[in-house]
Amino acid sequence: MSTAVRRVATPPEPTLDATPTVTAPAPSVPDRSTAPHPKRHRAARAAGLLGAVALLGVILVLSIAVGAKSLPLADVWSGLLHRDAAEYAVVHRMRLPRTLLGLLAGTALGVAGAVMQALTRNPLADPGLLGINAGASAAVATAAFLGVTAIGGYVWFALLGAAVVTALVYAVGGGRGATPARLALAGAALNATLYSFVSAVMLLDTASLDRLRFWTVGSLASADSATVTRVAPFILVGLLVALGAARPLNALALGDDAARALGARPALIRAAVIVAVTLLCGAATAACGPIVFVGLLVPHLVRALTGPDLRWLLPYCAVLAPVLLLGADVLGRVLGRPGELQVGMVTAVLGGPLFLWLVTRGRVAHP
Repeated sequence: MSTAVRRVATPPEPTLDATPTVTAPAPSVPDRSTAPHPKRHRAARAAGLLGAVALLGVILVLSIAVGAKSLPLADVWSGLLHRDAAEYAVVHRMRLPRTLLGLLAGTALGVAGAVMQALTRNPLADPGLLGINAGASAAVATAAFLGVTAIGGYVWFALLGAAVVTALVYAVGGGRGATPARLALAGAALNATLYSFVSAVMLLDTASLDRLRFWTVGSLASADSATVTRVAPFILVGLLVALGAARPLNALALGDDAARALGARPALIRAAVIVAVTLLCGAATAACGPIVFVGLLVPHLVRALTGPDLRWLLPYCAVLAPVLLLGADVLGRVLGRPGELQVGMVTAVLGGPLFLWLVTRGRVAHP
């Protein structure tokens, strides 16, 4: 009887020079069905911008309808269209110029703050904090001391003051090697010096005090059609220059060498932005006085929606900054009845706590 012999396969003996084989894990492939799509981002941003425009339209209507005496919407519409209506004088001579000036000034300050933050890479860059508004204010106070009373003269003085202080802050802060801290310190020093000069002029000259006492806190109350007509060309040119610099500023954020590699010219970009900021801040300050926090807050709030891309950031700021400014003006008229609170006071009271909230929540991001 034969017996079956079971053969057991034995593994080969390991050699000393054998190395274990490690199989690399397969690379994970993202699920494209859930990954964000660039077209969806653009559509969402476009929809958000349309919503912001609609909100601005509501604020514009409220700015015309609400005042020391509220007007029904039917009366506002009648006053806009019919010269023989009883509300025509109120709407066309007082509220419509005030609303248009708030629209222009808010847009100017919001866009100026955004491009300044992008150029200096400083999240605290603002026409007020860096002394540009103070330079324009000092120039206007000088004009008032010299007897200038027309808004046309104020605008030219304000543009000159804003340009000089912009150059000084940039030079004192270190020029091309400027850091955010040095720019902020230079702006704070010039701010204190120039506002002391404005106060001295107002105390020494009673005529200047009478002309500038409401202007120095930031106000839309003295707006008229002549003011809007004089400042509108400067602000519109400044907006066009700033919007045209959006794409080159995106490249400049990568550094000068990378910007040159992408075809941008850093020196020309900086010069264009300085011209835009001078036009925007000078014209807005000449017409309304120094208004704080609009150019600082709005870009930070918008950046949470659009990201750092200036091609979207600037249009959003151009729409939402006047929403903030006109909303503060309407609130000041409601709270101060039968008088009113000046818009500069309202933005300062609202802007300070809101900015502190952004800082404590860690939402102040570097541009």
